[in-house]
Amino acid sequence: MNPFETLSDLTLTAARRGLLNKIVFSVPRDEKAEKAVGVAKNIGGPCLQIETFHKDGKATQKNLPLDAAGAAALAALARSFSRANLLTAAGAAELRVGKKGVATLLGAGPLIKKLQETPERETTAGNDRQKQYILRGDEPFLVRLGVSDKTGRVHDKKGPKFRQINRFLELIRDVLPELPKGEITIADLCCGKSYLSFAVYHYFADVLGYRVRMTGVDLKPDVIAFCRQVAEDCGFAGLTFEWGDVSRYVPEEKPQLVISLHACDTATDVVLEKAVEWGAKVILSTPCCQHELSGQLNCPTLDFIGEYGLLRQKFCAAATDALRLKRLEAAGYRVAALELIDPEDTPKNVMLRAVLPDQPDTAKMTAAKAAYEAARRFLTGGDA
Repeated sequence: MNPFETLSDLTLTAARRGLLNKIVFSVPRDEKAEKAVGVAKNIGGPCLQIETFHKDGKATQKNLPLDAAGAAALAALARSFSRANLLTAAGAAELRVGKKGVATLLGAGPLIKKLQETPERETTAGNDRQKQYILRGDEPFLVRLGVSDKTGRVHDKKGPKFRQINRFLELIRDVLPELPKGEITIADLCCGKSYLSFAVYHYFADVLGYRVRMTGVDLKPDVIAFCRQVAEDCGFAGLTFEWGDVSRYVPEEKPQLVISLHACDTATDVVLEKAVEWGAKVILSTPCCQHELSGQLNCPTLDFIGEYGLLRQKFCAAATDALRLKRLEAAGYRVAALELIDPEDTPKNVMLRAVLPDQPDTAKMTAAKAAYEAARRFLTGGDA
């Protein structure tokens, strides 16, 4: 069996056993596509749904059966890309195709063994299917942080936090193809109690098997002391915490991934500025309260919104995040605004995602900078 067929077989085996998280194809040989993502679905029966993203902004979907015909189609799809990342509950594997067309499947041997050893998951169709989280709830750091009890049961009041952390990990999983393999440096800025720091470190170090160097930074010394103790108790040797002002923080090694969860008001802007300064490959930031623009809004055209306090607040929050994305785009990043979690769990559910490509589009950078300057003048009634 060649690497493409082995990858296809592993993917469908994981899907049939309910262990498939996702397979991501990138670096396409087909110039019309940007990437393709496959996930297990129950659409009148189990299948592998492949969504292909095209350069014209459109996406197409195709459902592959979990049988020999589906395996052949998936192997053929794999041949049209130079890289593929298979992510399962039992581990991961990566397909790489060199310039001479030689394909290598990394991690296949260990994954085959782990797929055989890992218990199947529930594969009930439709809305009755239980949500498959990356974290189970019985991880020691979740117990120490008060998210779950010693039996692994998530406390009722911590349910939204548990879902929030898992969703953040899912969004990290989506950008794994953009990050270094096997070894990574991460910064969690304005980390607070560091639910996210522990979860992200655990995901990379324990689930994916990476060598991780990660630092959480916050201004509260008592919180930092607590987090240091939890990291020590959990044996997270590569996870450290520093007390201090994020704007003055200088990392020993520039991080490839910068994350931030609910940094208040302009602290989010400081986080983004530091990440850009370091040239972070991926930035994932969920803002918190946003007040600065509300105090500066000076646009008669928008008075029909601004005169109502609640609507002014919501508009300024959305406008602030849009301006942040334009600044990141002007710095060369590909950007997106995503929903982190159900608004019923928290209204602070917007994720700002930025990925730095190997070759930024200078024309888009120039256009984004101009759009940012024009929007800021329009909103504040003054010069940028």
